[in-house]
Amino acid sequence: MRFDKDSPEADEVQGRVRRHPVRALFLSDVHLGTRASKSEKLYDFLRHHDARTIYLVGDIVDGWRLRARWHWPQAHNDVIRELFEAAARGTKIVYLPGNHDAFLRDYPGIHFAGVEVAETATHVAADGRRYVVVHGDHFDRAAQVPHGIAAIGGRLNAALFALSDHWNRLRIRFGLSGWSLSQWARRRVKESIDYLGQFEREIAALAAAHHADGVICGHVHHPAMHDRLGVRYINCGDWLESCTAAVERLDGTFEIRSWPVAAGATQTRPPLGGLQEA
Repeated sequence: MRFDKDSPEADEVQGRVRRHPVRALFLSDVHLGTRASKSEKLYDFLRHHDARTIYLVGDIVDGWRLRARWHWPQAHNDVIRELFEAAARGTKIVYLPGNHDAFLRDYPGIHFAGVEVAETATHVAADGRRYVVVHGDHFDRAAQVPHGIAAIGGRLNAALFALSDHWNRLRIRFGLSGWSLSQWARRRVKESIDYLGQFEREIAALAAAHHADGVICGHVHHPAMHDRLGVRYINCGDWLESCTAAVERLDGTFEIRSWPVAAGATQTRPPLGGLQEA
């Protein structure tokens, strides 16, 4: 079996993990504490990247689900340990809480184990461009509902993710490509109210208000990068289905990086297409 010399599989075959240097990583919507979290893929992603700065752009831990039912496998511990080890190596880590880990919003400016908690951050790229970094739930009108109702929606969403994974395993068993039932359902609902367009417009206005060149966010689980709104809009995606991160390369250019399925694993999500690099 042959591997590309720069692929993670090639590094494993050679008996080592080669960390690819990048300037910054932006990770959002990991939802540790849920069964849908692809924490094992995120752990592998972190092991293969050496970032000067890591921004945790909200909903890293899902406090809603943990309060309802405790679920914390070893893979979740592996992610936390890898982040703390990165901080110990000198990586700057900034945690920007979202609506699912909003309990951390009570501790702005606090540092723990090398991780700084902040409501928002400003990232200055290598080319001098400034980006406001924020989770983004404050710009989602659908998220402005009482916690009890939102928690019910969270449980329904978790059930949809589980059904989507089972459906994809069945499709792949019969030689069909992966297809996301949960993404399809969310897209049908959100398209009917121009959900994504409205969210992007409102959060882009935040960048303009801060005289920044762009905004980097999460929350909507929809990886994207474009300049259509007069500023650069970058959404990290999620680690439930798309398994993507926003990455600033050493030269200051950005990309949405989708982490590949590990060798021998079953692919339970469709490949991403049409993502632009800047």
